[in-house]
Amino acid sequence: MSEPNGVMMQYFHWYIPPDGNLWNELKDRVKDLAEAGVTSVWLPPAYKGTAGGYDVGYGVYDLFDLGEFDQKGSVRTKYGTKEEYITAIKAAKDAGIRVYADVVLNHKLGADEPEEVEATPYNPDDRNQPIGDMQTIKVWTHFTFPGRDGKYSGLEWHWWHFDAVDYNVYNEGENAVYLFKDKSFDDNVDLEKGAFDYLMGCDLDMEHPEVRDELKYWGEWFVETTNVDGFRFDAVKHVKAGFFPEWLDHCRHHAGRQLFAVGEYWSNEIEALHHFISVTGGDVLLFDAPLHYNFSAASKQGNDYDMRQIFDGTLVQQQPPLAVTLVDNHDSQPLQSLESVVEGWFKPLAYALILLRQDGYPCIFYADYYGAHYTDTGNDGEEYEIWMDSHQWIIDKFLHARRTYAYGDQYDYFDHANTIGWTRLGNEEHPGGMAVVLSNGDAGTKYMEVGQPNCTYIDITEHIDEPITTNEEGWAEFRCDAGSVSVWVPQS
Repeated sequence: MSEPNGVMMQYFHWYIPPDGNLWNELKDRVKDLAEAGVTSVWLPPAYKGTAGGYDVGYGVYDLFDLGEFDQKGSVRTKYGTKEEYITAIKAAKDAGIRVYADVVLNHKLGADEPEEVEATPYNPDDRNQPIGDMQTIKVWTHFTFPGRDGKYSGLEWHWWHFDAVDYNVYNEGENAVYLFKDKSFDDNVDLEKGAFDYLMGCDLDMEHPEVRDELKYWGEWFVETTNVDGFRFDAVKHVKAGFFPEWLDHCRHHAGRQLFAVGEYWSNEIEALHHFISVTGGDVLLFDAPLHYNFSAASKQGNDYDMRQIFDGTLVQQQPPLAVTLVDNHDSQPLQSLESVVEGWFKPLAYALILLRQDGYPCIFYADYYGAHYTDTGNDGEEYEIWMDSHQWIIDKFLHARRTYAYGDQYDYFDHANTIGWTRLGNEEHPGGMAVVLSNGDAGTKYMEVGQPNCTYIDITEHIDEPITTNEEGWAEFRCDAGSVSVWVPQS
C-alpha cells in the first residue's frame, strides 16, 4: 500500500451469479468506486476452474486459461472472458484504482486422465500418522489441457508434479490423504492436522524444479498479459512459506516494478501469523483473521462483549504495517466453509474500526457493500435462503471521512466496556480533525479531545441531529446512539 489512507475492496463474494458478467460490471463501476474512496480492488481467480463457467476459481484447472479456451464446458469463466478481464483491469487503472489478482498456487483439480502411482495413505486429521502400507493407487493427476493445445505453455502435469491427493479410484470409499512414493509433506506450513501442507485436489510439489519453473514462468506471463498491480495469495498456510517471496521477487524483477502482495493465512492463532511473517521477511502482508473473529464474537455477544478488548490478539494491534483489516470475506460469509458471521447490526461498528483508524490497510467486502441474496445447503444438510444487507450508504460515509478527515495523531478512549471512541487531530493538508464514538450497548458519550477549540461538529452518519461544539481547549462530549456509531466532523 503506497497511497495515503488507501482502501481495498474485495470485488466478489462466493455466490456471485455465474452469468459471466462480473468483469463488465466492474468496468462500469470503477469510476463510482474511485469517487467513493476505493483505491484498489482484489479480483477473484480469473483462470479456468474444474467447474468451468460455474467455478468460483479456487478449483484451479488451467492457470493459462483466463476465459479463452473451450475447456471444462465453457470458454468464459464464471466472471467473463479473457478480453473482458483485461478490459476491466485497464478501466480500473484508468480510474486510479490498483488491481490485485487472486493467485492459487497450492493445488490443481479436474485432471484430464488418470495415472497409477505408489502411495501411502495417511490420516486426514494427522498427517504424521500412516493408516496403511504403500500401495498402488489410481489417481487423476494427468493434465493435458486439450482445449488450449499447448498455447502459452507446453507442459503437461503428471503425478510427479504433485506430492499428495485424497482420492483413489481403486478404493473410492477410503478417507485418506495419499502421499506419493519418495515425496514428503512440506515443512514451514501450518501445524494444524500435524502438517497442513495438503488441502485439496492434487497438491503441488514445491520442491519439484519443473513446478517451480512453471509457476514462475506463469507469473511472468500473467503480469505481462494483465498488467495487474499485485496479488492476493490463497491458502498460504498450506504452502511452504518461503516460496511466496521467491515467486514474488521473480515477478517483480521480470516486471521491473513493485508488486503488492497479501496472503490469506486463515487462522485465529496470532503466533502462526507472526511465524509466516518472519519466514517471509515481512514481504507479504496478511489478512487479519483474528480481528475478524473478534468482530464475529462481539456481534454475537452484544453488550456482554468488552469493547476495550476488540483489538486484543490481532495483527493490526501487534504488527500494524503488515495487517490488511477486514470485516468479512467470501469464506466467512453465511453457509461457506469457514462461516463465522459478523451480525448485521455490528457491521457499521466494525467498518468504523477498520476504516477510520490510522493502522492497517482496510478491505471492504462486496456483499457488505452491495448486499447479497442466495440459497445453499448448510452443514446440517438443510437448504437456507440468505439475505445480506447492503451497508453501502454508511461505508460511503466512512470512506468520505477517511479520505477527508482521518489524518494526524490518534487519541484512543478505550476506557468503557461498551462505549469506546477515538479522535484524529488532522494535519496541515487535512485540518479539522474527527471524533468517532460507538457503543455495543446503551447510548453513550465520550469526553474527547479533537484539537480544535470552539469548533462545531456534526455527525455525518446522521444518527444524531444536534451539533456539538468543543470548548476552549478543543474537548467535547461526543455522543452515539445505542448499538450504533457516530462520526463527528467539522461543520462546513
